[in-house]
Amino acid sequence: MSRAILAVNSGSSSIKFALYQLVQQELGEVILSGLAEGLEPGGQPRATLRYDGEQHALTLLAESVTGDAFHAILTLLREQIGLHSDGAQIVAVAHRVVHGGERCANSVVVDEAMLTYLRSLHHLAPLHQPHNLDGVEAFRAAFPDCLHVACFDTGFHAQMPEQEYRFALPAELSQQGIRRYGFHGLSYRYVASHLADVSARAGQRVIMAHLGNGASLCAMQQGVSIATTMGFSALDGLMMGSRCGALDPGVLLHLLQDGWDAKRIENTLYKQSGLLGVSGISADMRTLRASSDPRAALAIRMFAYRILRECGALSAVLGGIDAIAFTGGIGEHDVQLRADVIAGLHYLGLRLDPAANHAADGNAICAIHSPDSSAEIWVIPTDEGRIAAQDAAQLLACA
Repeated sequence: MSRAILAVNSGSSSIKFALYQLVQQELGEVILSGLAEGLEPGGQPRATLRYDGEQHALTLLAESVTGDAFHAILTLLREQIGLHSDGAQIVAVAHRVVHGGERCANSVVVDEAMLTYLRSLHHLAPLHQPHNLDGVEAFRAAFPDCLHVACFDTGFHAQMPEQEYRFALPAELSQQGIRRYGFHGLSYRYVASHLADVSARAGQRVIMAHLGNGASLCAMQQGVSIATTMGFSALDGLMMGSRCGALDPGVLLHLLQDGWDAKRIENTLYKQSGLLGVSGISADMRTLRASSDPRAALAIRMFAYRILRECGALSAVLGGIDAIAFTGGIGEHDVQLRADVIAGLHYLGLRLDPAANHAADGNAICAIHSPDSSAEIWVIPTDEGRIAAQDAAQLLACA
């Protein structure tokens, strides 16, 4: 019987998953992948699956959801894996977990003690960590005979220098774990490893741009993260789909003094800001591109401006740029955004090949720099699930 590893990313209302072949100890092709949505209270559970080269949509009937929607879709997922995996035995489940804290720089096998520790980090990522770990527990119950592995978005940034991760706050606050952690680490690991396959400059001064509903930049040197735009939380840095990005803390003091409570502030900063908040239309860049509303144009302009501003800061930290790589839903697919960012970096000698940029559609790794560019420019489609599954395969081999 063939073996496989299931990689999952559990959120508050969705589960993203992919099933990978395991050939001896090496990860093979994707057998089945998909996205389950509508898992919020009152939502309509549905799933989009991809197997045999085709996409398939499935919807659960309301009367079939006897318990909560998460477990209903998990039952459906198990059935579909059984039907379309050619009898592959799932031997490990790799879970994307946002926060590993200061203790977990590398992926770890999940047991009760580890779950207890990871739940103690809820306050560091309140909108992500609880749902990630609820997913871990649900999948552990559904696949009790598998090795379960937690893979952390913070891990890639664990070697950042102290002047980067420390805040200018009293030492006792730093000792309580209030520091910069950085996120999108699984994506950055994937991009870094694939950039090394195609570019001799991968070990030099590199900026990676993960641009999607969540967005951040990472400065990498010699394959190591030395600075990133996200900090203590996934709110910091760039403007995002519905998150504000960097914000003067005085704004929060003002809102508190104006009678806002923590819950209202949290909801506004995470869910009502960013592209959505500025445009008043949508958090989806594609919708804003199609709109003639001047608020949409302003939101897009601000999004690109923040990227350019932070690229300038990271290029100063690096002492220049030898390569830049775009990834994430917007980074991989938005031709105009890439052109605008690179045009803003013209003063550093970066030059885009317009034809190559238009041809880069997120389906393959593409070089989009012109021959006279001072730095290489790449589009590298990310696959966080594969990185998580690779870590699970390594831990499985050691078990």
